[in-house]
Amino acid sequence: MNPHRKYDFKNLHYAGERGILIPALQKAQEQDGYISGETIREIHREFGIPLSNIYGVATFYSQFRLHPVGKHIIRVCHGTACHVSGANAITKGLEDELKIGNGETTADRQFTLETVSCLGCCSLAPVIMINNITHGNLKPGDLRKILRQYRKTAPAAAAPETAVQP
Repeated sequence: MNPHRKYDFKNLHYAGERGILIPALQKAQEQDGYISGETIREIHREFGIPLSNIYGVATFYSQFRLHPVGKHIIRVCHGTACHVSGANAITKGLEDELKIGNGETTADRQFTLETVSCLGCCSLAPVIMINNITHGNLKPGDLRKILRQYRKTAPAAAAPETAVQP
């Protein structure tokens, strides 16, 4: 490691080295909730990175989204414990209730549904996480009541940022 490397805090990387793309994409997504085609072109103009490279990175990493998402992101755990405890029925129940499939967003942009490999809450299986709130020990019949809570919340009166709701 070269002790003379200088970190460029404005551009979030070491001066003269590659590495600005991921922080730029993260910042754009933080501001807009997703990475639009216009954002990709703006990053291209600002940093001179080829469009194909930007798109390649944005589609390679699952942290980046190329489409708008809902106000509430629902993640359904499909890890081993959740799978054997009924994760497929939970996913089906959410798809039926929201009338969307995995990776889709409701027309009113209230909910986005995603399946994930594991949420790390195996003792609460099956589990969903809505935004940062975990709901566990679920049955398909619990979903309507849970979703009702989120349908009622206005942006200023949203649920706490993190919590566990068994």
